[in-house]
Amino acid sequence: MSVVKFPYGSDLLEYDFPADRLQAVLVSSMHHYRAEKSQEQLVADALANPIGTPRLSAMAEGKNKVVLIASDHTRPVPSKIIVPQMLAEIRKGNPDADITIVISTGCHRGTTQAEIEAKFGPEIAAAEKIVVHDCDDSEMVYLGKLPSGGNIILNKLIVDADLVISEGFIEPHFFAGFSGGRKSILPGVANRETVIYNHNAEFIAHPCARTGIIKGNPIHNDMLYACRVSKLAFICNVVINSDKEVIFAVAGDCDLAHIEGREFLSSKCQVKSVPADIAIATNGGYPLDQNIYQAVKGMTAAEATVKENGVIIMLAKSDDGHGASEFHKTFAEEKDLDRMMETFMNTPKEKTRVDQWQSQIFARVLKHAKVIYVSDAPEDMVRDLHMIPAKSLDEAISMAEELLENKNATFTAIPDGVAVMVV
Repeated sequence: MSVVKFPYGSDLLEYDFPADRLQAVLVSSMHHYRAEKSQEQLVADALANPIGTPRLSAMAEGKNKVVLIASDHTRPVPSKIIVPQMLAEIRKGNPDADITIVISTGCHRGTTQAEIEAKFGPEIAAAEKIVVHDCDDSEMVYLGKLPSGGNIILNKLIVDADLVISEGFIEPHFFAGFSGGRKSILPGVANRETVIYNHNAEFIAHPCARTGIIKGNPIHNDMLYACRVSKLAFICNVVINSDKEVIFAVAGDCDLAHIEGREFLSSKCQVKSVPADIAIATNGGYPLDQNIYQAVKGMTAAEATVKENGVIIMLAKSDDGHGASEFHKTFAEEKDLDRMMETFMNTPKEKTRVDQWQSQIFARVLKHAKVIYVSDAPEDMVRDLHMIPAKSLDEAISMAEELLENKNATFTAIPDGVAVMVV
């Protein structure tokens, strides 16, 4: 027997698999990597040795209006370690700088005050000027066209700043290739119109819009262009392990530093697909498994290794429910996945529906395999989203065996579906 532990919220779910049925446990070697320095020192070293730019303290000289773009509540970025050091660098170069921290929510719900305090700590939450981005705010500025033809419309605070910088983390991303870097701008602080154009059906269906792919990825190309137009001058991005600890850090130019970070990540987290009848995945636990919408990311890792018409068991606490009303509505109102996909592909780029991109990827997963969903979400909600609800991993496995009519079905386990690139 082989015991595998799966992150679920802030806890772990365990299952003892029969050794002859467990094909593989797909984990990133990154989680076994041990950095030689502390988290704080890794960030300090990155800030002291930026790639492609001067030090942040030098860049802050004479810059009176500074915006630091920070990630939102759905990202496990260790902001308590990164942001204080970035603030110190800015004030070293310009003690009188007017600094605003902008939370880059993209099209997510607004980050709450409690979440801000948990993210930055009570001192920064109380002492710093913090603004939560709203993609539907009327105070937005048009900056021209994306390479693909969409409008670049960004938060006015970003456009009016003398210096724009950002924090973030780099992980595999299921259609942008990787998170971090340029995503602080698009979708981070962009208008909804800009986000939905970038996330259109044609781009989402593009063969290069996949986990770990940058070259030829039309979504990435637009994001990087928006970054340059917005004059994002400096980033500090980290790579984290399964304990959400910093194991690598980069700083400097939004593209050059990001390249170094993603090269490190790729060397650690690529895993070979091992086909099985049942693939079990998670979203890495809290905070990425707060809702069903975000859990689609982890499902794509399972999609890459489960056999056609097999079963995916997704473990995601989802105590925040579906996470996106339009996403939920799309599946609740349309039961025919083929018709749904046809509607997506026939939708003009500029008329992309809210959360259509997530729905399109989710529909692709559902067409490939049945999904049993273990969560705290209401069962009716899970059924609305074309999945089968289960209360426990034991129950889910029994259900999967019944669906497959095979008590000897094989398993591939993916303890952290957002931390691996299954190839």
